[in-house]
Amino acid sequence: MDDHPVFRGGLRGVLDLEDSIQVVGEAEDGQQALDQARALQPQVILMDINLPLVNGMQATRELTAERSDLAVIILTAYHDDEQMLQAMRSGASGYFPKEVAPSELLNAIRTVSHGKYAIDDDVLAKPQVASWLINEFATMQENVENEDETFRALSAREMEILRLITRGLSNKEIAKALGISRQTVKNHMTSILRKLAVNDRTQAAVYALRRGWIRLQDTE
Repeated sequence: MDDHPVFRGGLRGVLDLEDSIQVVGEAEDGQQALDQARALQPQVILMDINLPLVNGMQATRELTAERSDLAVIILTAYHDDEQMLQAMRSGASGYFPKEVAPSELLNAIRTVSHGKYAIDDDVLAKPQVASWLINEFATMQENVENEDETFRALSAREMEILRLITRGLSNKEIAKALGISRQTVKNHMTSILRKLAVNDRTQAAVYALRRGWIRLQDTE
């Protein structure tokens, strides 16, 4: 499930070479991924995080909540430990950057299809994953607490503007959508950037998306 046709095509080419793996479908956005997964009932899903309409984290959460036997491997262009933690909390069975070697990805698919978890170079059973998550939470506790405080510090209006920023709206478009002046939008933007300690609106959007504060929605 990826919104880039070239990447999907390359991935499918790798998978089609394996006799033990059958590709039953593909999707270019999160809603299509949900529909295809429910209709085709695959054993393993390769899921991009930043999908249009419904992001990969949310789609993973919904699908794994519906099916305990489903394994989802998250593929991302923006690999970091915090995002990996969020992916596993969402119900993923594996997590890899998109530049993962084909052989490593194929091994991961086989691993998760047998109910195991593939995290970095480790293969873990479910109890071990629980311990891993606990350790990760302990290690990152201070940062998570600080992020929660930052999240709470944003006002409802600031969160609304941040949500519209992730949809690519300009200040003028945001002002029109919310029925406020462009100067008011600029004032809120200044506050958002200060609270998140980032330099521009793109960094603010990436910050919120990567931490799961906001999910990608339909841009209509």
